[in-house]
Amino acid sequence: MLPSLRPRSTAILRAIPSLTPPSVRPAIATTRQLSTPPHTQAPESKQNPTILLQDKQNGFGFARSNPRPKKPRMKGVTEIRGPYYSVLPSLLHLSIPELLYAVRLMMGDRLWESGIWLMYSRRSFSLFPEKQLRELMDLAHEHGVYVSTGGWAEHLLTHADTGSIFEKYLLKCKDLGFSLLPFPPIFPQSTISILTRIRFDVIELSSGFLSFPSSDWLRLIDTVHSHNLIAKPELGIQFGAGGDTSASELSAIGTSDPGKLINLGRQFLDAGVERLMIESEGITENVKAWRTDVVSTIMKELPMERVMFEAADPKVYNWYVREFGVDVNLFVDHAQIVQLECLRRGIWGMADTFGKVVSYRPTE
Repeated sequence: MLPSLRPRSTAILRAIPSLTPPSVRPAIATTRQLSTPPHTQAPESKQNPTILLQDKQNGFGFARSNPRPKKPRMKGVTEIRGPYYSVLPSLLHLSIPELLYAVRLMMGDRLWESGIWLMYSRRSFSLFPEKQLRELMDLAHEHGVYVSTGGWAEHLLTHADTGSIFEKYLLKCKDLGFSLLPFPPIFPQSTISILTRIRFDVIELSSGFLSFPSSDWLRLIDTVHSHNLIAKPELGIQFGAGGDTSASELSAIGTSDPGKLINLGRQFLDAGVERLMIESEGITENVKAWRTDVVSTIMKELPMERVMFEAADPKVYNWYVREFGVDVNLFVDHAQIVQLECLRRGIWGMADTFGKVVSYRPTE
């Protein structure tokens, strides 16, 4: 029967010595325990080998590929969705920590150096047992990967006593380890010098289903920052976004003027927000025709390195890279990180991008 043909993940991993799962390997070091941050460690080691694409002596370094900026980076950042649409890869029965650990071992730390953020979609982290959630976050932090909460704040804003509820939420996020990484370099140096010893991670602020005044949104941002966490607002043009509503239903609701998104984005950046998430629904997801005009307006009016576009489909992120180059910041599903990285490197593409994604960076 089919279930009996699917070996358990531990059996597979233990059959390969280098793929011992996290549950049976020595405890991993968190960022706080590392003598140097992951992104400043020596580029070549047994734990961080050179990928074949960059190995000019013994690998495929003779082939053309686009160089990637060193991490931590402000552009060309990839954010991936944590377990939401799928909890376990169906064939291997790997848990998410085992999956990330296996990816690390199979592809090396260079993949992590692609500048990856990990986001828990739609409150999914609240369904984890605490031990397993901490394991996953420790593994991400070990490799300098920022962890984002996803849009749970939207649910909390529907409670009666939003002040105390949101305070409890932020305190628990910090307790779980949503605050292990250095302050992002995108902020002014004067701010970094004051907050050198403070560590941060990301709290997403979404309101796709709510009518929410901009002044209240700014107060939420200030509250998150006061807890030494990073606020990441999600902006869009579609009311009701985030629920995978059909295109016809969203069309009946209508969209807002892109100018509203631009104005809010500017206010949030002025308030110290590092990066804005752009919701795909109403733009490239669940629409009859893509609103490429909205994307062009955003790229024209807001700094490219300060925005990240949700691109949940290969055709979508293929279009973003084709139109805006390898440095566009994109949010994709965890199953798509390798394909997107190959596209950025210029070694894979669809009919309109294969062999056409290039860069000019002779010093990198």
